[in-house]
Amino acid sequence: MFYAIPLESKPTWRNPPWLTLLLILVNVAIFFGPQRTQEKAEQRATAYYLSTPLADWELPPFVTHLEQTGSRFAKQAREVLRRGEQRGELVQLMHTERKFETRLRADKVILADDPRHDEWKALRADYERMLPAPFTDRWSLDFADGAAPQPLTWLTSAFLHASASHLIGNMVFLFLFGFTVELALGRATYLGFYVLGALGASAMAMWAYGGRGGYGLGASGAIAALMAMYALIYKLRRIRFFYQFFFYFNYITAPALILLPIWMVNEFVQHVTGHTGVGYMTHLGGLLTGTLLMLLWPAARRSKPVVAPVAPPDPFHDHVERATQFSARLQFDRAAVEWAAAARLRPEDQPTLRAFFNTARLHPSSNAFHRAAKQIFRLKDGSEAAVEFQHESYKVYLDQAKPSVRLKPRDMGRLAVRFARGGHMDDARRLCQALLSSAPDDGATVEALTMVASCEWHAGQREQALNWLPQLQKLAPAHPVTRMLVA
Repeated sequence: MFYAIPLESKPTWRNPPWLTLLLILVNVAIFFGPQRTQEKAEQRATAYYLSTPLADWELPPFVTHLEQTGSRFAKQAREVLRRGEQRGELVQLMHTERKFETRLRADKVILADDPRHDEWKALRADYERMLPAPFTDRWSLDFADGAAPQPLTWLTSAFLHASASHLIGNMVFLFLFGFTVELALGRATYLGFYVLGALGASAMAMWAYGGRGGYGLGASGAIAALMAMYALIYKLRRIRFFYQFFFYFNYITAPALILLPIWMVNEFVQHVTGHTGVGYMTHLGGLLTGTLLMLLWPAARRSKPVVAPVAPPDPFHDHVERATQFSARLQFDRAAVEWAAAARLRPEDQPTLRAFFNTARLHPSSNAFHRAAKQIFRLKDGSEAAVEFQHESYKVYLDQAKPSVRLKPRDMGRLAVRFARGGHMDDARRLCQALLSSAPDDGATVEALTMVASCEWHAGQREQALNWLPQLQKLAPAHPVTRMLVA
């Protein structure tokens, strides 16, 4: 299993990828419209089916049929039947096996002289009356042996999906690759190539899976065509990708064109190693179609390699990539150095600060740990999420810093103010006490005391607020909060 997701280009909303967004909207509308309506009706019918003896009478001979006909689903179906779980999947699969359904209705499975025949016939009729008019099956690729050619389904199947996760995964990849290709080719050419990519993927699927039973659906074939177009648009330009290989994932900067043969080999290997349930040859067909379209398109040979603004090399990403690599090798000291460099470039980027802090805390006596904490405590972002991040980091720092914490009065005062506003009153009070002991004359001390006292007063904690009055009368007698407490 191999995935590669481009991270380099970003959509420009001055020229939005409207067509890509429209394609996503159409896929979503079809899935949550007619497909979901049919699915709910089928679920009700399947629940009725499983509550009757039909499942015990029909599913065992159906699995035997799959084994005798060499179906690619036979092994999986036998396992489902053996476990007795998820039998609804077998019921759905049975609808795609026309030969078995024909034999079933012709009384060649439950024979006419079988004592169960009359009861079976009545239950079967009730079940079939509950089944909805087919929509997904009607517009999907039909891989049944002897199925009549339906050229229109080569396109319509690219707008259908088997589940919400199937839809979401495909739409994410459609957006990631589609917006760049749309801006590069223009909307008219992009739409034409998307349709041709879907048709080419379906043609490969029919060649590879025709006669093997089941249905084919999903936008992944057309999206694979977009992936090939993306690689040929950028050619040898180095693009930053996120990739996953089985359980390993990382970032890589590589020429875009190198990924095209990797994608192709991955799909072919997945196909020949016997994986079922995923149309790998459909993906391969899309990759080949997208490649052919770009090679034959005259404008492609005249176009510039850079079709969308490509940002100059960003040292921030280089530091993050190296930090990730060092962490994967358990070289945390070197990783902390790279995270520190990244944090200097983007001092307000909270994910980077979190990674820097969590890496440096492995050595709590190191200067890196104290620097990471200081950068977090000095965040300008005053949002609730930022304050929670600061409070969480503060507790860790307070507990682990060696030989002791290194907090300047202005940092302590800023944290006390933010903690008071965020409802972390205990820690805000402790910071105020520390300020009174270490820096009573610092302006940060007055700011912290007045904020904590004000928050306590308005929260109904009048007695606790009045405890600060002696210090406030000494340090800031004219302050509005002091006058409020005196009154």
